[in-house]
Amino acid sequence: MGNDPLKTGARVRIRALMPPGHVRAPAYLRGKSGSIERAIAPFKNPEQLAYDLPAQEHMLYRVRFRAAELWGAEAEHPDDMIEAEIYAHWIEAMEQSDAA
Repeated sequence: MGNDPLKTGARVRIRALMPPGHVRAPAYLRGKSGSIERAIAPFKNPEQLAYDLPAQEHMLYRVRFRAAELWGAEAEHPDDMIEAEIYAHWIEAMEQSDAA
């Protein structure tokens, strides 16, 4: 994602990785796209802190997802919004052509 802060409303995708161990991106959000609701603040990476490793700071973002994006046809209310706080190293900025 780089070090550039993401702007409110930017379309993003959560990285679709499934690493072992302590991670802070819920599996049901990985590979899904949403938009930045807001930047919260930088924090030390809890994934590194969990193993008593030196922890880099990463910006924490609140990301908004449509229920239909997460659960497809199974979404009871497709236009409902779900928000989650996700660290920057889990987020990929989407190109405008990807966001259509």
